[in-house]
Amino acid sequence: MSDASTESRTTGRPHPPTGAQYRLALDEAGHEVSAIVTEVAAGIRALSVDGHALTETFAEHETPPSACGIVLFPWPNRVDGGRWLLDGVEQRLDITEVAKGNASHGLLRYTAYRPVEVERHAVTLGATVHPQHGYPFQLDTTVRHELVSDGMVVTHTVINVGRGRAPFAVGAHPFLRVGDHDVATLRVTLEAATRYEVDERSIPTGTTPVAGTSYDLSGGPLVGDLDIDAGYRDVAPDAEGIRRTRLTAPDGCTTELWQDAAFPYVQVFTPRSFPRGGVTGLAVAAEPMTAPANALATGEGLVWLDEGDTWSARWGIRRTRG
Repeated sequence: MSDASTESRTTGRPHPPTGAQYRLALDEAGHEVSAIVTEVAAGIRALSVDGHALTETFAEHETPPSACGIVLFPWPNRVDGGRWLLDGVEQRLDITEVAKGNASHGLLRYTAYRPVEVERHAVTLGATVHPQHGYPFQLDTTVRHELVSDGMVVTHTVINVGRGRAPFAVGAHPFLRVGDHDVATLRVTLEAATRYEVDERSIPTGTTPVAGTSYDLSGGPLVGDLDIDAGYRDVAPDAEGIRRTRLTAPDGCTTELWQDAAFPYVQVFTPRSFPRGGVTGLAVAAEPMTAPANALATGEGLVWLDEGDTWSARWGIRRTRG
């Protein structure tokens, strides 16, 4: 470990509910980049470039609202009723979304990750998923948050340290901003052809084309006109296999979420109840995912990692100018 600023548990005052706060900084190519990464859930609590926020934030004494910034592992989104089949045997995960009766956002949402490597501009945090209700596998995972001149690169690595092949999926839950611009005035652009239709419990029931519907984000609709919580697939990659979701302000400034080829899915969520400074309002999350909702049950997008093998993938958030 080196000279990163880490605010951990300090004697004499309440501990942050998200644990140690890793404060990262980078001065490069004429830009000043800063971030706060949390011990619990390896979450992004803040990210800015030259003082312009790229993500929503929350106070140190708060828990992440609407899962703001957290890592989702070993599955993102939901598992229907917490039930899935493994070699024909039903597995029952603990129900963590009680209102809808689902297992939500994986097994590490409230886990304190351990520091693996801490630098001024980057932090690598690690956690182990041990065999438990409905998930009889053992996986070591690390998450590296590294600042670059235009934002942040996040690298996930998974090692199967248990016995036999293990299925998993990875996701993250950043809420994006473009500086101080009113979220309602931003335009969100995503080149995706298909979305998942869901039931009243937010479980996919099928897929449908988005062309010509209010879920079509290819033309850059105003966030203020949207009220969606939609999972997308068939997201068009660029020549390098990168998929992008962009939020663009009226002045052309843009915050971009990018995902490498291992993350072919994205969830776009526009709640109107996101808390800021004691009031609630509109926000927009763009969530990179390696598999869609209910993947443990359907098998779609799951990674099956052999005993002893390693898997890695990346995504990031960057600031651009129009």
